Amino acid sequence: MYLLGFDIGSSSVKVSLIDGENGSLAASSFYPEQEMEITAHHSGWAEQEPKLWWTNLKIALKNVLAKANVNPENILSIGISYQMHGLVMIDKNLEVLRPSIIWCDSRAAAIGNKAFEEIGSQRCLTNLLNSPGNFTASKLKWVKDNEPEVYEKLYKIMLPGDYIAMKLTGIPQTTVSGLSEGIMWDFRENTLAKLLFENYGFSADIIPEIVPTFGVQGQITKKVAAELGLSPKTMVSYRAGDQPNNALSLNVLNPGEIATTAGTSGVVYGVSDEIKYDPQSRVNTFAHVNHAAKNPRLGVLLCINGTGILNAWLKRMMGENLSYEKMNLLASEIPTGSNGIVVLPFGNGSERVLNNKNIGSAFHGINFNIHQKGHLLRAAQEGIVFSFKYGMDIMENIGIDAKVIRAGKANMFLSPVFRETLAGITGATIELYNTDGSVGAARGAGIGAGYYNSFGDAFNNLKKLETIEPDFSKKAEYEDAYKSWKSILEKAIS
Repeated sequence: MYLLGFDIGSSSVKVSLIDGENGSLAASSFYPEQEMEITAHHSGWAEQEPKLWWTNLKIALKNVLAKANVNPENILSIGISYQMHGLVMIDKNLEVLRPSIIWCDSRAAAIGNKAFEEIGSQRCLTNLLNSPGNFTASKLKWVKDNEPEVYEKLYKIMLPGDYIAMKLTGIPQTTVSGLSEGIMWDFRENTLAKLLFENYGFSADIIPEIVPTFGVQGQITKKVAAELGLSPKTMVSYRAGDQPNNALSLNVLNPGEIATTAGTSGVVYGVSDEIKYDPQSRVNTFAHVNHAAKNPRLGVLLCINGTGILNAWLKRMMGENLSYEKMNLLASEIPTGSNGIVVLPFGNGSERVLNNKNIGSAFHGINFNIHQKGHLLRAAQEGIVFSFKYGMDIMENIGIDAKVIRAGKANMFLSPVFRETLAGITGATIELYNTDGSVGAARGAGIGAGYYNSFGDAFNNLKKLETIEPDFSKKAEYEDAYKSWKSILEKAIS
C-alpha cells in the first residue's frame, strides 16, 4: 500500500509517494523549479494566490504518478504539510475571497501588539502561550479593518493546508495544532481563544470544523479524483504546519528532542511536556502534532525569516551560473569570521526573535581590496548560524536546551560551513536524516489512516545519514566571530 505526502511551501509544492510497507520513496517531484511568486504591494507585505498552490500541486502529483506507475487504487491516504500562519478566506461557495496573507507578511504586527497590551501580556501568555503578534488572527483583523467589503463575505477562515484539504474533500476543516499556530486556541480553557476573538470582534462561526491532526478527515471527491488521477477511495488522514511536520518527519515527538530546518526561513523546534513561553514572545509555543490536553506535547519554535532566502538572493546577485555546491565550496575556503565581514540576515520581514522589528539585512566591514565572493558567502552563512544561536540562547533560558539537533540533509544543511559552524557555536551534535516534509506528511498519513500501529512503526526505516560533532578546537574562533556579530546586531536593534 502507498502513501502520499503534499508539502505546500511558499517557494514550491513538493509531492512524495512512499511504499508504506518498507518506507522507501517510490517517487518525488516539486513544482515550480523556480520559486513561486510572492506579491508584495507594499514593504513588509507578502501574498500568494491559493489557486497557485493547487495548480502546482497538480503538476507535481502528475509527475510523481508518471514516475511511480502505481495503481491509484493502492494509494491509501494523503498527508498534508503546509506553510504556517497563512490566512485563507472563503465564502459560502467555498471560493477564495482574496489572496492569502502568508507567513512572512508583517503588516499586522502593530495590531497584534495592541491586542497584547489591551488583553494583558500575562493573560495572553498564560492562555495563548504567545503574543497575538503577526499571526493569522491578527492578519484577519487587518482585513476586517481595511477591507470590510471582503470581511462581510467571509464564511470560514483556514490555513494553507486546510485549503488544500478542502480542495480534495470539499469540506472546510482545521485542527487544534493549526488554530494554535494562528493564536486562536486557549490552552488553559482547551477551547477557541475567546479572549482574542472578543478583542478583535470575530464570531466563532468563522472557524471550520475541528478535526484531529491524525485521523480520517475525509475522502477525496469523485470529481477531484478524476482530475488528479487518484481513486475516490483515497482519504485525507493527516495535516500539520511545516515545522511541527518537520519534527514529525524526524521522529521528534518527545520532551527534550530538537528538530531544525534551514530552507527559505530557518527554524529550531523543541518539544516540551510543560507550558513554556518566552515573556517577550520572541520564540513561540504551539500545539505539537501529538498534543493532547491530558498529555501535553508543545513545540517551542524559533523562526528566523531570513535564512535560505539570503543564500538564494546572493546566488541571484552573483549570477545564476553559480551553483549552490560551488557557493558552499567558495565559503569553505574562507577562515572563520570571514576576515571581518558581518552579515545580519534579517531581510525578509519582521522578525519575532527581534520583538517583531524589521531591521532589514545588512553587510558590515566589507573591504574592497581584500574581500571576494567567498568572504560574502561565508559571512552570510555565519550570519544565519549566529541568528540561530541568538534565538537558541532565548530557548535555553526557558528550558529548551539543544544537545542533539536533528535535520533533513537538505538546503543549508548541505553546506559544511553552515553545519560545522552551527555545531561549533552551540556545542550540539547534529544528526542528518534521509527525509523531508513531504515524506514526513506521507508517514503522517499512514499513522492517521491506521496503517501504522504506532509512531515507532512509521519510523522504522528512518535512516541517519551523517553526524556532525562540534569541533571544540575551534570554539574560541566561533565565539569571537559570534561576539562581533552580536555586537553589531545589538546596535541595530537598540
